[in-house]
Amino acid sequence: MRITNAASLTSHGNIAGRKAMVAILEAGLHAADPYWNTRELVRIDNGRLIVGGSRFEPEGSPVTGEEVINLARVRRIVVLGAGKGLQRVAKALEDALGNHLTAGHVIDKKGYPVILERLEVTLGGHPVPDDDCVRGCQRILELTRDLTKDDIVFTCIGNGVSALLTLPVPGVTLEDVKTTTRIMQIEHGAPTPDLNPIRNHLDMLKGGRISRHLQPARVFHLIAIEPGSYRELMHENFWLHTLPDGTTYDQAIDNLHKWGAWDEVPSSVREFLSRRDPALDSVKAEEYEGFSHRIFGLMPGPRQTAKLPAAMRTAEELGFRPYLLGEEVSAIEASHAAVYLAEIAKTVERRGQPFGPPCALFTSGEMVVTVGKGGGIGGRNQEFALAAAQRITGSAHIIMASVDTDGTDGPGTQFVPGEDSIPCLAGGIVDGLTLQEASAAGVDIVDALKRHDATPALWRLHNGILAEPGISLNDLTVALITSTS
Repeated sequence: MRITNAASLTSHGNIAGRKAMVAILEAGLHAADPYWNTRELVRIDNGRLIVGGSRFEPEGSPVTGEEVINLARVRRIVVLGAGKGLQRVAKALEDALGNHLTAGHVIDKKGYPVILERLEVTLGGHPVPDDDCVRGCQRILELTRDLTKDDIVFTCIGNGVSALLTLPVPGVTLEDVKTTTRIMQIEHGAPTPDLNPIRNHLDMLKGGRISRHLQPARVFHLIAIEPGSYRELMHENFWLHTLPDGTTYDQAIDNLHKWGAWDEVPSSVREFLSRRDPALDSVKAEEYEGFSHRIFGLMPGPRQTAKLPAAMRTAEELGFRPYLLGEEVSAIEASHAAVYLAEIAKTVERRGQPFGPPCALFTSGEMVVTVGKGGGIGGRNQEFALAAAQRITGSAHIIMASVDTDGTDGPGTQFVPGEDSIPCLAGGIVDGLTLQEASAAGVDIVDALKRHDATPALWRLHNGILAEPGISLNDLTVALITSTS
C-alpha cells in the first residue's frame, strides 16, 4: 500500500465512500511505479547487456530494436538521474546491472528515503532548488569526466528534474535562480511550461546540456513518462533535460514580461537573458541528433500513463461508472478546478445529469496555486480538497479527493521552517461532512484557504493523505457520487 494512513482517512465522515476513494487512489498511485518496466527494458543474459523493447520506443524513433552489448567489451557502466522518486528507476538499474554497475549519482527530493545501495544519492530542494541540488549536479559532472566510447551511461529523469537539476550559468547565482523560481512559480503561479524557458537558459545542465558531457559514451536516456513522439521530444521539449530544448532566450524574456515579473527578478537574470549568448545556449535538435543517443519512455500506454486506467478500473470494480473529464487539467488554480468539479458532482447528485450515479469523475494534469508574498504549508492537491469541501458541504453522496502521484504535494515545510512535526502530504480527501467536522474541531477552512495553509487543516481533520514516495505522473483527481436511490 502506498497510502499509509488509510485507517485514519476512513474512520469518519462518509466512511463507505471514503473506503472506495482510498481504494481508487491506491490503484492509481500503485500504477505510478517504473521499477518493473525498467527491469523489462534493461536486463543481462549470458554476459550480454540487452536494452530495448518496442513498447518503450518513442513513435518515429530513427533507431529501433534491442541493443545487445557484449559486457566483456564494456569499460564502465554509469547511472545518472534527477527527479522526484527517480530512485525507483535507479533501484531497478541497480538490481538489473548488479556487479556490472560501476558508479552513479541520483538527485531526489528532500523528504524521500534513500533506498539505493550502490548508487550515490543527493536529496535536494523542490520546487525551489537549494545548495544540495548544486552539489548533486557537481557530482554528476565529476562522473562524466573521461568517458570513452567503451563506457555506457544510463540517464533517468522525471517530473521534478527542473528544480533538482540546478547548476546556474556564470554570472547568475543560486540565490538569483531561487528568487526567480519563487517569484514566477510561487508568487505569480506561473505553470511549468512558462517557467522552464527561463530556468532552461539560466543553467549549465538543463536543456540537453548534460548530454554534451556524456560524449562519446554509449548513452541510453530513460524518461519516466510515456514514450510519446520522437519528433515532439526533439522539437517541442521544455523539461526533459537530457533531451534537446525547444525553447529560446526570447521565450524566456517574453514569459517574464507575460507574468509581470521582468522588473522583479534579479538584474543578473535580466542581463544574462538579454545577452542571448549563443555559446551558453541550450542544446537544439540539430546538435542533439548528432549524439546518436537512444531514448526510452518507461511508462508506455495512454496519455497520463497507467494511473488513470488503473484508478478507473478499480472504480468500475467497486460499482462506480468511470468518466474521464480531462487528462490535462493544467495551469488552472486548484481552488477553481475544485469548484467546477464539485458543481458537476452536485448536478449529478441532484439531477442525474450529465451522468447517472453511482459514478466516478476523473481528471489529471498539473494545477497551480498562486500564493503571493505570504503562504503557509500546502500544495495544489490539498488546496483542491479544501476548496471542494466548501462546495459539497451537506452532501450525503459526494466524496472528492486529489493526490500528487509522487506522494508529496507541494513544498511541504520548505518555506515554513520549524514545522517539522507536520508531514508533507500527498493530497486530501473530503466529503459532505468535512465542514461540520472542521467547525467542531475549531478549524477555519476559509482562513486556511486564504493563507494557503492547507496542510495543518487537513492533518488536524484526518483528511490529509500520507503516501510512500514514487515518481510523479502529475495529479490524480477524483469525485465519487454514490447511489442516490
